[in-house]
Amino acid sequence: MEIILLENIINLGNIGDKVIVKNGYGRNYLLKQGKALRFNKENLELVKKKKDELNKKNLETKNKFKDLAKLVNKKTFTFYKECKENGELYGSIKPKEITNLIREKANAIISPSVLILKDEINKIGLFNVELNFHTEVKASISIKIDKVQSK
Repeated sequence: MEIILLENIINLGNIGDKVIVKNGYGRNYLLKQGKALRFNKENLELVKKKKDELNKKNLETKNKFKDLAKLVNKKTFTFYKECKENGELYGSIKPKEITNLIREKANAIISPSVLILKDEINKIGLFNVELNFHTEVKASISIKIDKVQSK
């Protein structure tokens, strides 16, 4: 499927680029989310006319995410969880739980889809989590898992 991008997308292209993607990805994600248009002459002309406006919108989004990244970058967020004797948790920590803790501790609203978990967080320890806010804005946080203190 040939499409024209309406925003910068990592590993795909920049605003106004004509790219070829798989039908499902194009139809179910890019077109549905308003990140692209089907490639044809009318849409190509439309994107050329609106390119300045799209770049301005992209810059505003990038600046908003830069502020958010400064707020959480290099911070450590701690979870206190029940665990087995070998240090494994009874369940793993999910992205939604992490974003809820960030909202609570740093007063920053982050979507779970921005989190890039390299490993499953399912034992006591310190884990690095990458945050990919935008093609040009990234941050990293640490997630620390501790045992719940017995009473």
